[in-house]
Amino acid sequence: MFKDNLLKNKTIVVTGGGSGLGKSMARRFGELGANLVISGRRKEVLEEAAHEFSQQNIDVLTCPGDVRKIEDVESMSKQALEKFGTIDALLNNAAGNFISPTEMLSQNAFKAVIDIVLMGTWNCTSVLGKEMIKNKKGNILSIVTTYAWTGSPFVVPSAAAKAGVLAMTRSLAVEWGKYNIRFNAIAPGPFPTKGAWSRLMPPGFDDFEDDMKNKIPMKRFGERHELENLASYLMSDGSAYINGEVVTIDGGEWIAGAGEFSDLTKLPESMWKAMAERRKKK
Repeated sequence: MFKDNLLKNKTIVVTGGGSGLGKSMARRFGELGANLVISGRRKEVLEEAAHEFSQQNIDVLTCPGDVRKIEDVESMSKQALEKFGTIDALLNNAAGNFISPTEMLSQNAFKAVIDIVLMGTWNCTSVLGKEMIKNKKGNILSIVTTYAWTGSPFVVPSAAAKAGVLAMTRSLAVEWGKYNIRFNAIAPGPFPTKGAWSRLMPPGFDDFEDDMKNKIPMKRFGERHELENLASYLMSDGSAYINGEVVTIDGGEWIAGAGEFSDLTKLPESMWKAMAERRKKK
């Protein structure tokens, strides 16, 4: 689909780049010639991903750390600059989410999601953005979700945080355009991954996945290569005049019916309590 050197000589930072969709997008960037900086909280996961990437001759730097901690983000920026000399782009992908009735959420549970998604995005955007301002160029892409603008029950912390990220994206697209830095977002629909799926699919409700798929006009979930290629295009110079946009890739799901998790109103209270207890044990 793309020339092999589409992203050659670009250094791209990917938060949450050691697993799931973040890893998939990072790998695609590397295949297209980018230098990679991948961050995440689990060192061993990052190292495993880096080993896989190195087998494809992808130049990658691992930066274990927590996007909620500004000192970790500053350290990541310093390491990236020392190794590659510049930071051309950032993919804000690190996230946290789980399903729960809002009245059952503790203050800490709500704050944890807000801190990872919204504050983590701000920390990375602020620290790396200042480097981009010095260079008078940059590209910041954030992963949001369609319920950032529709809302959705049972994922209120995530919906609030992603809405904040989208507002930040649109605001800075205007404010920092003068520095030749552009901001965009991708709003994916369901793209099954082991980690996210386990947190967002109620156990024992085998029909829920099928029902979710049937709500999508195209009657299927997204495939990773579709998201990888969209992100790669938005990271490339070919999209240089796209700024302040959110691109939805969900097979038409949100148009067909807002609120991805609305059907969870059918779950009994006992099931919600059982899931809450299971989370506490992790």
